Amino acid sequence: MRLGEGIGSVNAAAWDRCAGDGDPFLTHDFLAALEESGSVGPGTGWQAAPLLIEAGEQDDQLLACAPAYFKSHSQGEYVFDHSWADAWTRAGKRYYPKLQIAVPFSPVTGNRLLLADGAAAELATVLIRGAEAVVEQNGLSSAHATFIAPEQVPLFEQAGWLIREDSQFHWENDGYADFDDFLSALSSAKRKTLRKERQRARKGLEIVHLTGDAIGPEHWDAFWTFYQDTGARKWGRPYLTRAFFDLIGQRMAERVLLVFALRDGRPIAGALNLIGADTLYGRYWGCVEDVPFLHFELCYYQAIDFAIAHGLRRVEAGAQGGHKLVRGYRPVATWSAHYIANPDFRSAVAHFLDQERRAVAQDRAWLDERTPFRKPDS
Repeated sequence: MRLGEGIGSVNAAAWDRCAGDGDPFLTHDFLAALEESGSVGPGTGWQAAPLLIEAGEQDDQLLACAPAYFKSHSQGEYVFDHSWADAWTRAGKRYYPKLQIAVPFSPVTGNRLLLADGAAAELATVLIRGAEAVVEQNGLSSAHATFIAPEQVPLFEQAGWLIREDSQFHWENDGYADFDDFLSALSSAKRKTLRKERQRARKGLEIVHLTGDAIGPEHWDAFWTFYQDTGARKWGRPYLTRAFFDLIGQRMAERVLLVFALRDGRPIAGALNLIGADTLYGRYWGCVEDVPFLHFELCYYQAIDFAIAHGLRRVEAGAQGGHKLVRGYRPVATWSAHYIANPDFRSAVAHFLDQERRAVAQDRAWLDERTPFRKPDS
């Protein structure tokens, strides 16, 4: 196994043979766009260092890989370890840099250990051991794999990594014919509330869906304005650069869904989604005019409309957001894995995770009882 000098240095076809085509965030196009646009790289705290296992010296002989980064901070991960970093720093130790196996700025569950068809399953464990070796050989505090697909969690657990659990809100398509069919699954009061929200949000506006060749430079210009506004309020400064949006527009526009609200033909708000094999992934939104409930309309209800119309199984609307619950997005578990090099520090983190896991499970059970769906006896 070796460390690459970035996703862009890896043969694109070889990488995509390992990543598959179901998850747009794992594609070479997406990850390379982050690097080429300067969204990750020098000055960002994200240094790309993909883990690579190759059959030979040819650049198309990739057997297994993992998107990995040296991190000098904990921003843009959505699995928060700031308290760990503070504790280790107070002990007189250095927490950063650390190794992060993840898709930057994307709290989206997916495979983190990528294997080409026909590659030995054991290579997944080789990647995990390789990450541990990178930590030990470089004197790092830790390695972290975030938003791991459930089927890969046992691989990390068997390797001795600490497992962390959290929750997100996802909408599941139970074979609905249309939005009204989905509403019929909700309690009467919630149905009325959602209908009223949609009516108020869309009053005087035109809602359009744009994908593929229908997305032009003027649409990215408008969305960049929206994204900057939201990014400045949430993070101080946006993570992504303007060039990133141009690149994904050029290379993977067929996997992009922009939902715009137009007033008299002028975009006043928009939401960016990526289209997977069976999932619509909501990522960013913004506006230049404050309209009640428009955020919910563009990000949640329009996403449900699109998923139903295109036979997608679910909508993942990003991290956090308890307000999604009353709009039909159910709480589901998400997983991360953590390798802590120092035994004493590892023991302290393990104790913290035991307590946190119980609290997360209790919270999710509480939320499950409060979804807007009709109870069996109603």
